[in-house]
Amino acid sequence: MSRDTKDDIDSSSAPLIEHLAELRTRILISLGAFVVAMLVAFTVWNPIFNFLTHPICDALAARGQDCGLVLIKLQEGFFVAIRISVMGGIMLSFPVIAWQMWRFVAPGLYRNEKAAFLPFLIASPIMFVLGGLFAFYVVLPIAFDFFLGFQQFMTEQPGAEGEEGRLPLAGVVFQGSMEQYLALTSNFILAFGLCFQLPVLLTLMGKAGLVTSRGLGSMRKYAVVLILAVAALVTPPDMMSQMILFGAVYPLYEISIFLIKRMERKREAELRAQGLWFDDEEGDGAA
Repeated sequence: MSRDTKDDIDSSSAPLIEHLAELRTRILISLGAFVVAMLVAFTVWNPIFNFLTHPICDALAARGQDCGLVLIKLQEGFFVAIRISVMGGIMLSFPVIAWQMWRFVAPGLYRNEKAAFLPFLIASPIMFVLGGLFAFYVVLPIAFDFFLGFQQFMTEQPGAEGEEGRLPLAGVVFQGSMEQYLALTSNFILAFGLCFQLPVLLTLMGKAGLVTSRGLGSMRKYAVVLILAVAALVTPPDMMSQMILFGAVYPLYEISIFLIKRMERKREAELRAQGLWFDDEEGDGAA
């Protein structure tokens, strides 16, 4: 191998090593922020858990029942605290993690690409929070009221004809596990938070030219089936929760079509002003 060839290889590998070193630094900063945030969340895991029990406690209070959860396993309380700490750590450290990701990616983007990508980076956590709030304040109270309707309190029913006395009915009362309740609640919040990312994802794809408003409009019937399938997978196996999720997500699909159509019209106006728009492209660039 000649000296010139070796020098070319060394010079081309230097930027790669620098990028890897920077990536390592960004990852370490993100991990450090997550660990600190997780420790902070661990110190207040109990108030956080008490806050998360409001939907079930309100549903039980409406039925005249006391609110109480049980520890089925000895270590269950500890694992609940860890799970809350991890979730809290992710949420609290997300701004730092997102900023580190942006600092690593941004130097490789053009100015117009930065202007296009940054709004979506901001909109994504906002939509996730909106989805989580919708699940916590709207969906969970309805779902818990539905589930608690299957309880059966200890009463008596009339005996057979000619018999004296009354036959007892078995009591079936909710005695929820602390860990199972947290898992159910957090899964609901996570599912709705992720599903609320739909307009962000589709609008970003529309900005990149991967999808069009006309194409999404023609796929409505397939979108309905896909959203129903996702609702069946991410929610408990009851029709009410699935229909609530579908009723929340499908309008977001229509909102995505509207946002993409606005972007297409704006892009068409800019190209027409520059004299670069051709009528035979209307099928791809305009609705």
